Amino acid sequence: MSGWLEPKYIGWILHGFAMTLMLSIGASIAATALGFGLALARNARARLPSRAAALYVLIFRNSPLLVQLLFWYFGVAALLPQDVMAWLNAPHAVALDGLRLAWPSFECVAGWVGLTCYTTAFVGEEFRAGIRGVAAGQYDAAAALGLTPWATFRHVIVPQAIRIAMPPLAGQYMNVVKNSSLTMALGFAELSYMSRQVDTETFKTFEAFGAATVLYIVTIAAIEVALLLWQRFGATARQRGHA
Repeated sequence: MSGWLEPKYIGWILHGFAMTLMLSIGASIAATALGFGLALARNARARLPSRAAALYVLIFRNSPLLVQLLFWYFGVAALLPQDVMAWLNAPHAVALDGLRLAWPSFECVAGWVGLTCYTTAFVGEEFRAGIRGVAAGQYDAAAALGLTPWATFRHVIVPQAIRIAMPPLAGQYMNVVKNSSLTMALGFAELSYMSRQVDTETFKTFEAFGAATVLYIVTIAAIEVALLLWQRFGATARQRGHA
């Protein structure tokens, strides 16, 4: 990479890569927590939360992510008071013991909200499938042991549901990394955006987007490796538990 681009432009691409990781990790964490709650709502016996969750999934899974991102960036901005938008667009920072913490730009916030809401719908369905994939006999066995419904869910159902859901969940986390590139439409300086900037300034299209492609592939491969290690560790732990 250093033989193709000057250090200045390598720095641009690495900065964009850092922004991609920050956005992807933040959206993945939020979508995991919200998606689990969405799965619980979908499986609720009460009709109101179940139908509300189903409507959420219907809306967010069946509309393009780019449209959703543009809605959060332009649509919400049009609804907010001008004073609020001025505050959101102004730079803010807090200094703590020499460490400067900057408030993210509105482009970053809108991208994070849009990516989180979109991903939550898919993550929720993966968790829901994982919960439904637990054999009915597990509930009966837990009841025979005297476990309460909450203890059964926490100690018996959830661990098995997570193990079932983890492979497709990893696929959703990979999609988050790839989908984060759409936030360039908002002007967020993530990897694809910075690669475009390097290409515009240097006209080295192959080098700029080639470097970005390699970084995307490395990130996706890291998620796949983490999944394999998690599965291997879990299998080893279960074997020791049965020994």
